[in-house]
Amino acid sequence: MKEKISLPMARRIALAAQGFLDPRPTGTPDRRHFARTLSRTGLLQIDSVSAVVRAHYMPLYSRLGPYPFSLLDNAAVTRKRMVFEYWAHEASFLPVETYPLMRWRMQRAERGEEMYLGLAKWGREHAAYIEEIYREVAERGPIAASALEGQKGSGGWWGWSHAKHAFEWLFWAGRITTAHRRGFERFYDLPERVLPQAILDLPVPTPEDAHRELLRISARAHGVATSSDLRDYFRLSPADMKGRLEELVETGELLPVRVEGWDKPAYLHRDARLPRKVEARALLAPFDPVVFERSRTERLFDFHYRIEIYTPADKRQYGYYVLPFLLGDRIVARVDLKADRPASILRVHAAYAEPGAPPETAAELFEELKQMQGWLGLERIEVTPAGDLGPALADIAVS
Repeated sequence: MKEKISLPMARRIALAAQGFLDPRPTGTPDRRHFARTLSRTGLLQIDSVSAVVRAHYMPLYSRLGPYPFSLLDNAAVTRKRMVFEYWAHEASFLPVETYPLMRWRMQRAERGEEMYLGLAKWGREHAAYIEEIYREVAERGPIAASALEGQKGSGGWWGWSHAKHAFEWLFWAGRITTAHRRGFERFYDLPERVLPQAILDLPVPTPEDAHRELLRISARAHGVATSSDLRDYFRLSPADMKGRLEELVETGELLPVRVEGWDKPAYLHRDARLPRKVEARALLAPFDPVVFERSRTERLFDFHYRIEIYTPADKRQYGYYVLPFLLGDRIVARVDLKADRPASILRVHAAYAEPGAPPETAAELFEELKQMQGWLGLERIEVTPAGDLGPALADIAVS
């Protein structure tokens, strides 16, 4: 056991845990590569913004390189489905094997204890309406919430907000699940008609056992982490964590360590790889597990990162949809991108280098942008020479 870990080593451990030490496939990635990547990350956070590509597609690309979108799409819909949707670190795709580990959250949600407070209150006030919507799903599923808008049920006309609330409540409670999506719209059905029978037949662990196992998954996905990092991955509460971390330390699965520059104790997973070098090159989605917990991102990479979608345009520091650029074991730049699909252009609105970025940053970033352009099926890249790295990128683009 290492009593103290240097910050560069902590970065390399974290990146290795997230799959950035694994070689990219030489051919077209397949379900085996998908399964291996998902076993590293433990989840894929879902997001609707499609300025470049929806965020749940990006972690696979960052680790595997160009892959067919159908790889994730099919994993979420076929009878041999590999993932299901539920609330983990926000709405996420999770391995189907994780389903029993989330039943405690579903059971709490059904009691109004583990969901948004406003939705829980609404559910208590509209129990009969929720049951009516449930019967509609049982009879007509897979069905989208929008299919009931403007239709008349026994309880009155189904307006969008009421139907949507009922579907969301039932989804939180685990009584319905996502069968598939059309675009970004969910089509809901009963879990017994969606999930593999072998998964439904698995025993449901106690909440304590589930929390312990979720912490194990979180610890493997982090490599090295603080208690708050481990708790945040699946949004566990302090009460859920009570005693669980100590149990994993006692069994030797987690090793207490100190990380250079961190002011809180850290825990190293006993199977974490301690590489001497990480030679990654990847653009990261704003909700990639490497960066979605912003305080951890600052501790690991000295990289202050906030998404500015909801910031007024004139007050944005870096841009609307900004992706960090990972090179080696450091985040060396950030780039404001938009996939202009009607014009078939990957637009680089601005690019910024981080302090100490190596001289080859612009060239390496442009190579990554070219690869992304091809993956997205766009015809060309256009670079606006904005930001301190933008002029160098623009020069490379026209050379």
